[in-house]
Amino acid sequence: MRTRATKTQRRKALEGFMFVSPFVVGTLAFFLYPVIFSLYISFGEYTIVKEASTFEFLGWANYLNAFVEDTTFTTIFKTVVTDSLINTPLIVVFSLIIAIFLNKNFPGRGFFRTVYFLPFLLGTGYVMSILLGMDVGEEAMNMARGILLPEGVREYLGTTFTAMVETFLGRITYVFWRSGVPIILFLSGLQNINVSLYESAKVDGATEWEMLWKITLPMVSPIMLLVIVYVVIDSFSDTGNAMVTYFFEQAFRKQDFSYSAAISWIYFAFILLFVGLIFAVMKGFIHSEQSEPRRKKVRT
Repeated sequence: MRTRATKTQRRKALEGFMFVSPFVVGTLAFFLYPVIFSLYISFGEYTIVKEASTFEFLGWANYLNAFVEDTTFTTIFKTVVTDSLINTPLIVVFSLIIAIFLNKNFPGRGFFRTVYFLPFLLGTGYVMSILLGMDVGEEAMNMARGILLPEGVREYLGTTFTAMVETFLGRITYVFWRSGVPIILFLSGLQNINVSLYESAKVDGATEWEMLWKITLPMVSPIMLLVIVYVVIDSFSDTGNAMVTYFFEQAFRKQDFSYSAAISWIYFAFILLFVGLIFAVMKGFIHSEQSEPRRKKVRT
């Protein structure tokens, strides 16, 4: 039996390596060298003149410049971090609520699942990029970026209150556009929960609120960690992110490749530390079979 199990494990491991091999080869061939090269040029001044390139080592000058002299970088950085800290819990909570709702048995469940996943296909994919590049009008672009009040309503409410309402509506729109994948992930976690747990809880007189905190949230805690990390990385790496746009402007418009690489690495280091902090905080809340106390065997 042990030999057969070993062969099966080896076969499954080999199948796993075969599936991930294209990703590994692609990373080594097309991603590893640019990463190392960007780190190298971030410590100097890399310039391209016609078809030739030169490099002058400057040490930590570019990194110091980002925090000491470049006020635009620090301002954009603070804005992006603040928006991500606000949007992440909103997306996670909204996605969990919608996933719990879509996991119930009711007529038209498949239709609503499709509706909630459509924003991901349209809003973050190639389709919306093509539509926004065409002459679809200002209203369609505003629908993709946020909700703007009509001119008559804006005049009636005033500038200050209008800005507050549009900010609120824009936040809701962003959360809705970004909740497609988190909803799917939460659905996969909810469908793996044993139904007998809920049946036993109902027999003991537990309410829906109690079952949410005692059963649902502990059982989906690993998926919740995955969703939080996904939302954070998706928010920080979004092409519409002001920080990413600033990297592009420094590198390809101002031709300052070294400084763009330096602030990119600062941004990457912050994301890495932030994700590590999430793992450290969530470590004590993750439910697993290993974390459950072992039952003592009763001698007979």
